[in-house]
Parts: sequence; C-alpha cells; structure tokens
Amino acid sequence: MEGTSEILEQAIEQLAKLPGTGRKSARRIALYLLKQNEESVVKLADALVSLKQSITRCSSCGVISDGDPCSICSNVKRETGKICVVEESQDVFLIEKTNEFRGRYHVLGGVISPLDNIGPDDIRIKSLMHRINDEDESIDEIILALNPDSEGEATAYYINKLLKPYEEIEVTRIAYGIPMGTELEFIDEATLSRAFASRNTF
Repeated sequence: MEGTSEILEQAIEQLAKLPGTGRKSARRIALYLLKQNEESVVKLADALVSLKQSITRCSSCGVISDGDPCSICSNVKRETGKICVVEESQDVFLIEKTNEFRGRYHVLGGVISPLDNIGPDDIRIKSLMHRINDEDESIDEIILALNPDSEGEATAYYINKLLKPYEEIEVTRIAYGIPMGTELEFIDEATLSRAFASRNTF
C-alpha cells in the first residue's frame, strides 16, 4: 500500500509470528516501540538476543536455566528423593509459584503423540530412567504432573508402566482438580496448589 513504511511492515510481520499475536496486535506493538526512546528499544533487543544466545537447559532436569546445573538441581535443600515429571519448563515455573513442592523436576520436552509422530524416544523419557538408575540418592517418589489431556494421559501411563519393576518407587499424579483438556499454563495458582497437595497414587 502506498505511503506505508517497508521497515514498519517488516517489524509487524515478525511480531505477528509470536503466539497469540495477530497483525492488528503486531502493528500496535510496533507503533508502541516506535514511540519509545532508542535506549528502551535497544534494551529489549539485547534481552531478546541474550534469551537466544545465553539461555541453556539443565543437563539433569532439562529446565530452561541461566546455568548448568539449574538453581533447583543445585539447591542442597531440595528433597532429592522426589522428582516431579512435567511436559515443559513453563510447568516448572507454575508449580514453583505454589510453594507446594520442594523436590526436583524432570522436563520431558513434550508428550507422546502418535498423530504428530512423537514417540517415547522423541522426548526425555530415557534420561528420566537414567536419573532413576544413576541418582546418588535413591528416588522414592515420581510425581506425574502432565496436562490432563489424551497425550498427557498416554505419556503418564507409559512412564508408569516403565516404573512398575521399581517397587521402591511410589508413582503418584497430581489430583484431578484440574479440568480434563485444560493445560497447566491456564490454571490459576490456587487450583494448581490444591491439586498438587492432594495428589494420588497412580
């Protein structure tokens, strides 16, 4: 369209690729940034570059972290015998906000989904089993805190089946105070806290 800026349109095009951001929202963000002083915009740009270049994943639990090991795995005050299995790093952040769990985590990086050609070998199940077999301190509980949808259920049952031979390990799951089909990302802290506190044996 005549009279528009190509540079502005390029910015809008990139911003529109963000989750939940359409072209209208992207245009609003681009125009907002245009009104800010250069220092503020440069700080934002630097933060985004650092996010990509400096963030790593904990080699033990797989959570997004500034260092390896992450602050949770390296915290000697955490309960080493309990591992909470989650789908993504954002689930760790949500559970941590409840202050209900003082153990450690294992981020799968996805769930089993045959329709998407994602099998057990495509997520971090092998590394979970490696942790269970090689931990310095014995594991007495695995807590499955996966999204209560069909893929989460399939993944939970698969992991539970793998853990059957480990009689010393109790496999639990967070209680179904969370509605089926709802992702942890959209659950309020109070509901998540109650569900976590009242978890049941698998």
